[in-house]
Amino acid sequence: MIDFIQQFTPVQQALIATLFTWGVTAAGAALVFVARDVNRKVMDSMLGFAAGVMIAASYWSLLAPGIEMAEELGHIPWLTAVIGFMGGGIFMRLTDMVLPHLHPGLAMDKSEGIKTSWQRSTLLVLAITLHNIPEGLAVGVAFGAVAANLSSATIGGAVALAIGIGIQNFPEGTAVSMPLRREGMGRGKSFLMGQASGMVEPIAGVIGAVFVLKMQNMLPYALCFAAGAMIFVVVEELIPESQREEANIDMVTMSTMIGFSVMMVLDVALG
Repeated sequence: MIDFIQQFTPVQQALIATLFTWGVTAAGAALVFVARDVNRKVMDSMLGFAAGVMIAASYWSLLAPGIEMAEELGHIPWLTAVIGFMGGGIFMRLTDMVLPHLHPGLAMDKSEGIKTSWQRSTLLVLAITLHNIPEGLAVGVAFGAVAANLSSATIGGAVALAIGIGIQNFPEGTAVSMPLRREGMGRGKSFLMGQASGMVEPIAGVIGAVFVLKMQNMLPYALCFAAGAMIFVVVEELIPESQREEANIDMVTMSTMIGFSVMMVLDVALG
């Protein structure tokens, strides 16, 4: 796989990788064709696993390489990390305040962002789309960083990140399509709405790759920014959503640790 993707330019690599992550989102949404619902314990475990993957990816694939790059480029490592990391969190918070969205499982009066008359299905898609912005950006920045020829950025690490993001996108597609199917929407439309949440990833991926290629001195900040944005998503939604049922908390916690371990192995083995 690594040999195949090395044939392309960094922007093309980012596009291919994020098309893959979008495809896994679509695969998760496609569960509506074989089932009308997913057991709550299974769904919570999947979300916990996704949280673990994102936490590990944020450190192993983004924050740690960003700090190493800052040192190589002569920046103050801790300051670069803090500025980038907090910048990512603040960006996601501002987006969260503005973009109308509704987290799965909540009533319409719990919608966030600017109040609109948009349908529930649209708000559900936008909630997951909000997650996918930093994920696509992270993959794009990782592939763009490889072109900088810094020792801390490797094609294997970028591929590992794309695989990890893809794995955790599966439950996100399901988290949109299944609630819509339960509410009576047809299988085809539920699937289309579920996969639509991943469409932003190729766009964000290409933007991330182009940005760091044009402004390589900003690479450490961009990596730490993506890490901060992903951690915001994990803490603000994935963990609370997965632990809404008290009886499932211990199981979800173990699923989160398994997800972290899987992503850690991917990054260390390939990176």
